[in-house]
Amino acid sequence: MSGTEDAGREVRDCYGRLYFLRHSAADRVGRESSPWLTWPPMAAVGLLQYGFGAIAPALMAARGWSLTTVFSLLAVWVVCQAGVGFPVAFLRERRGLGPRAVMLLAAVLSAAGPLALAHSSGYAGALIGYSILGGAGAGFVYGTCTSTLTKWYPERSNGKVSAITGVFAYASAPFAAAAVLRLDAAWLTMALDAAAILILLVIAGFGAFFRDPPARWWPADVDPRAWALSTGPGRRANAPAVRQFSAAQALRTGALPVMYLIGIGAGAVSLLDAAFLVVFMADLGAATSVIAVTVALLLGLNGLGRAASIRISDRWGRRRTLKYVLMVQTLGQLLLAMAAMSGSTGMLVVASAVAGCGGGAFYPLVASLVRDYFGHQNALEVHALVYSAKAFAGVLGVGVTAFAMTWWTYPSLFLVAGCVSLTAVVGIASLQRPGLPATLPSHGAGRLAG
Repeated sequence: MSGTEDAGREVRDCYGRLYFLRHSAADRVGRESSPWLTWPPMAAVGLLQYGFGAIAPALMAARGWSLTTVFSLLAVWVVCQAGVGFPVAFLRERRGLGPRAVMLLAAVLSAAGPLALAHSSGYAGALIGYSILGGAGAGFVYGTCTSTLTKWYPERSNGKVSAITGVFAYASAPFAAAAVLRLDAAWLTMALDAAAILILLVIAGFGAFFRDPPARWWPADVDPRAWALSTGPGRRANAPAVRQFSAAQALRTGALPVMYLIGIGAGAVSLLDAAFLVVFMADLGAATSVIAVTVALLLGLNGLGRAASIRISDRWGRRRTLKYVLMVQTLGQLLLAMAAMSGSTGMLVVASAVAGCGGGAFYPLVASLVRDYFGHQNALEVHALVYSAKAFAGVLGVGVTAFAMTWWTYPSLFLVAGCVSLTAVVGIASLQRPGLPATLPSHGAGRLAG
């Protein structure tokens, strides 16, 4: 490769978008290593969210806390994890904040979460350590891993990011199952201390090697002009954005508020299932081994569904696939309600599998819709705004549900969850691509919005 090629060159496509083509040895290493560097930290912080439901019974027994008290910690954790997304994206995109500094800070904050749960006998210490510090640390990791991977794979960002966010869920499955089988109040402190050490070493160890490519970087072996004009099935099903929207411009469209409301509804139902499944099955008298298998199934399918949904949406279209995914989530809640009424363990396993398939797949689909609707130039900031809907989802799906469980029956809870998920399905009908002329016929706009 010549020195000129190593220095890079700028290319503009037919939409006026600018690309910086370069493929030096350092670029090649950065691109090839980024998937392997990002998945261990994502797996580590996923334990803080998806493993919480499995340790909740031991935490209640060890501290003498009520169910409402324990799960309020998770609700605040979700608020903090989702709430730091936009500040991280803003600093990374507008202020040039490098990924290594963020990851090293995130390692310390994330490790503070399990340490606080292990050694804080009072609620305030657990709230500050696990919910606020640990939640913020997990949000830093989530935002930095996804943005770093997006920068190194601009032409395949949807598939790469969906795979890495899937790790956030399914990597927790074996640990959650082990916690259900073995963890009790006597072993809680030791298990949480071990988790803190693991989280600190993994995030700091892998995060120390993170780096970003130059601005607008594009792999030199992929022609961006041909990529922009591609007529493959995925491109036909998911037309590019009409123009590039800033975060402020996206807020003034009708599409972003709809995405936000969908994120609140679908996210609340997903968090409800992941948080309370262990408690729910224990109250129904299910065997410990069955609970462990069911929890692992729910979390595993939650993560795997994220990657699978993007592959399906490449041909069916993002919006159509999102509708089907949320319909599956709705069906899962109805099956869970039936299982709660009948007490059938077999139906409960099936219902959890269905709920798991729909419970995580909508996250990468919404992220992909952000790029399709608002463009790639400011996608990280715009998606961070949409992702912050998870904060409200945590309040509803975890906090409010924990209070409601004191006077509602399980069938009622799952039926309400099904109605919330169904409302999100209905909301997709009003999701239209922004920037289209007002004179465009509605049927044409519908095809473009696919």
